[in-house]
Amino acid sequence: MMLGKKLVVVMPAYNAERTLRQTYSELPHEYVDAVVLVDDASGDRTARVAAELGIRTIIHAENRGYGANQKTCYREALRLGADIVVMVHPDYQYSPKLVTAMASMIVSGHFDVVLGSRILGGGALSGGMPLYKYIANRVLTLFENIVLGVKLSEYHTGYRAFTREVLESLPLGENSDDFVFDNEMLAQTVYFGFRVGEISCPAKYFEEASSINFSRSTKYGFGVLGTTFKFFFQKRGLLSAALFSRTGRKIAGPDAS
Repeated sequence: MMLGKKLVVVMPAYNAERTLRQTYSELPHEYVDAVVLVDDASGDRTARVAAELGIRTIIHAENRGYGANQKTCYREALRLGADIVVMVHPDYQYSPKLVTAMASMIVSGHFDVVLGSRILGGGALSGGMPLYKYIANRVLTLFENIVLGVKLSEYHTGYRAFTREVLESLPLGENSDDFVFDNEMLAQTVYFGFRVGEISCPAKYFEEASSINFSRSTKYGFGVLGTTFKFFFQKRGLLSAALFSRTGRKIAGPDAS
C-alpha cells in the first residue's frame, strides 16, 4: 500500500511471453498489493508464464481487442478493492520502476490521472520510436490540445495511473474495444473535469515490444480525430454522444452493464 491506498497493477497482455518476466520483476512489489494480467487469447505461453510468476490471470477465450482487455483489467482491479490502478504493458516498452512515482502523484491528492509521457524527456526517437509515429503523435497531440483546451505532452502513451473514482465514474462501457479506447478514455477524463498529470518516461522499441503496424496506426489516427470532433460538438451542445454521457454504461458498480 501507499499511505493506506491499495495499489493494483494491471497488465493487458497479448503475446507477451518473452517480456513478461522482466516487466514483472521490475515492479516495485513492496508497494504493489496485487497484479492482474488479462491475456487476450495469446498464441504463445503468456498465460503460463503469468501463472508461474503467481500473477492473478484472466484469459479471454477469443481475441476481443486492446480496449476490451482494459475493461476486464479495470473491472477486476476494482473488484479487488483498488484505490489506485496503474496500467503497465507487459512488453517492457515502458519502465515498470516508475509505478511508484506515478502512484505517488495520485496519492498526493494533486492528480486523478497520471500519464507516463515518452515525449517529456525528449528521448522518444532515440528510444526507437518510428519517425512516422513520432510525427503523427506530435500532430495529433497539438490538435487535441487545441480542441480539448488542455496542454499535455502526449495523448497516446499506454502507461497510465487512475484513481478508483475515475474508473467508476467514466462511461467506459461506451468505449471502443480497439486501440482508440485509450484516446477515448483520456478525452472523457478531460470532459468530466478530472485532473491529469504527467511524468517523463523513457520508452524502448525493440522486436519483442508490441507495436501496431502502419495500417492499424492509420485507423487509430482517424479514431482519434473522430473522438476529438465528438468532444468538440458535445461541448457546444451540438451532439449527444454516449461516450460523454454521465448515464453512459460503466464497467463496474450498480450502473455497470
